[in-house]
Amino acid sequence: MISLNEEAGAAWTGTFRQEVEKIFSPDGLLAGAANYEHRTEQQQMAGEVAAAIENGGHLVIEAGTGVGKSLAYLIPAALYALRTKRKAVISTHTIALQEQLMYKDIPLVQKLLPVEFGAALLKGRHNFLCGSRLERALSQSGDLFTSEQRMELERIREWSLTTRDGSLSDFLEQPEPAVWEEVRSEDHVCTQKTCAKNPRCFYQAMRRRALSADIVVLNHALLFTLLGGIDEQEGRESGLLFPKDFVIFDEAHTIEDVASRHIGMEISQLGLRRGLQRLYNPRTKKGLFQAMKNGPACSVIAELMPRADAFFDQVADRCAFKRNREFRVREAGLADASDLTDGLVRLTEFIKIQAGREEDETRKSELQDAARRLGEARFGINDFLRIEQPDHVYWVEQYGRREIFHTLRAAPVDLAATLQRMLFRENTCTILTSATLSLGGGNMNYFRNRVGATESRAVQIGSPFDYQKQMTLHLVKKMPEPRDPGYDAALEKWIAHFADQSKARAFVLFTSYTTMRTAAQAMESHFADKGWQLLVQGNGMPAHRMVQEFRENPHSVLFGVDSFWSGVDVPGEALSNVIITRLPFATPGHPLTEARLEAIEAEGGRAFEQYSLPEAILKLRQGVGRLIRAKTDTGMIVILDSRILSKPYGRAFLRALPECPTTIH
Repeated sequence: MISLNEEAGAAWTGTFRQEVEKIFSPDGLLAGAANYEHRTEQQQMAGEVAAAIENGGHLVIEAGTGVGKSLAYLIPAALYALRTKRKAVISTHTIALQEQLMYKDIPLVQKLLPVEFGAALLKGRHNFLCGSRLERALSQSGDLFTSEQRMELERIREWSLTTRDGSLSDFLEQPEPAVWEEVRSEDHVCTQKTCAKNPRCFYQAMRRRALSADIVVLNHALLFTLLGGIDEQEGRESGLLFPKDFVIFDEAHTIEDVASRHIGMEISQLGLRRGLQRLYNPRTKKGLFQAMKNGPACSVIAELMPRADAFFDQVADRCAFKRNREFRVREAGLADASDLTDGLVRLTEFIKIQAGREEDETRKSELQDAARRLGEARFGINDFLRIEQPDHVYWVEQYGRREIFHTLRAAPVDLAATLQRMLFRENTCTILTSATLSLGGGNMNYFRNRVGATESRAVQIGSPFDYQKQMTLHLVKKMPEPRDPGYDAALEKWIAHFADQSKARAFVLFTSYTTMRTAAQAMESHFADKGWQLLVQGNGMPAHRMVQEFRENPHSVLFGVDSFWSGVDVPGEALSNVIITRLPFATPGHPLTEARLEAIEAEGGRAFEQYSLPEAILKLRQGVGRLIRAKTDTGMIVILDSRILSKPYGRAFLRALPECPTTIH
């Protein structure tokens, strides 16, 4: 392997950190690149990342908007991965950043560095077509699918002949879930042994690319899924996903929320139904057991499916769901699951007997996998109803429009100890970075305590942007508080006022779907009269398409909720105004939030000051960060919540924002 030093013709004697900092210096390797602009902040961050990787420590690094975080960690990561044969794992929260890394930043680094390295995008296996399962589904389509589903299967077959990567993202129109579940990659069924030679097993092809790549990019959700439990992680000698790997979390401000959804329990009514219907669907008379001509097993499933729905109906009847459709369960014995669990035991025995008869190894694996999943569901239901873990919060979620379904959930109230043992062990290197990890004033203790990174080195690097010249802040003292009469009318009035000032080109960020929809309906004619396009989240257009429309039409106003507060990048004049309708305090009614607040109070703390306020400050900083994305950007931030001026805690919000000219209306 040619080292960077040899290729560049320089004799380096310094540390890896010094070498990387030299690359980012005004006369370094990057200086000759087109459109490259030296940034002291980027050079500092690259040096910190290089030192952490080389020394094997853990690092929490806040780097303000405009630092150029991606290059600052990709270059040291690529060099160190090549030299040590250790894999660099980059985890992001949003698809947008993954795509930016894979299709823009990494190709740029590959051109800039005089060494070659490979990168791969890692997706969850359920995203991928398995060629072996597709062949089997085609051969048994008459027993597995209805006539309409067979047409869908044929569409998937035709798509498989031309698809680039064989994943769901390559579909123009997503396939029907019931059909896709029969042809997608599955644990214990789609394996290296069974599928390695199949040219249309796209998961195994992706897996081979990931194993050979120097850099692997994935999202937080998949990473926590692959990490497994604490015991599994603590049993590893080194690394998190690969031996001796090092992991960089970009958009790290989201990892607690993502981890809370993946570390814990989830039993889905819809998921259980689909699992049973894969074996046999009493309505369509199709399924695996139908293909095997196992009539007794089909009868067991036909009896079991109404029992499953009856159990979840009983659960729903005992839950007083709030507006956000969650109900916290505080006592054991919410419902009687004996009919359901007895049926699951009986069905599992039928599956095991059938698997024992199977000579086809792939079919045997499918049956064994089904038995394992049903066993997990049975144990999960019993565990949920017993509520035996005092450090967990248990709740039921209700979802669906045409048909209502329910999910049983449980999660640790405090993830810090769990994450500390999983991510910040010895013989691992974990780096967390984001533009918003502090509460202002350089203090990142709140974030570090929440994610278990208390022993990690903490570094804060400011933004290179000149906010005094690039941004103005507008606060509206005349705005009624959210619960006051006349709030909706005043909100619409001030949104119109400030959108008019920026001639559209505005993001309007809400904390409530209901408030957003009410404002959108009331203001539709105002924007239409001006010839402006109004884009409203939840109206059927995907978020990425909304952003694209907003960029392309200079006379657009976008109304969005949670997903538009972070991870959205619209540089230039297209976005000149970010209107924040309300300070983003988390809904205290969500069971997990409620339990966290109670835990703080139980220990003698002050929940508002120690949790609600810091969380809201971090989210406000994310929302404000949507505006200035480049040194040439200018625009206004508008906060339509008078509490930022009237309440004592308002000063904490203001201290956390960039210093810039401020006008009070």
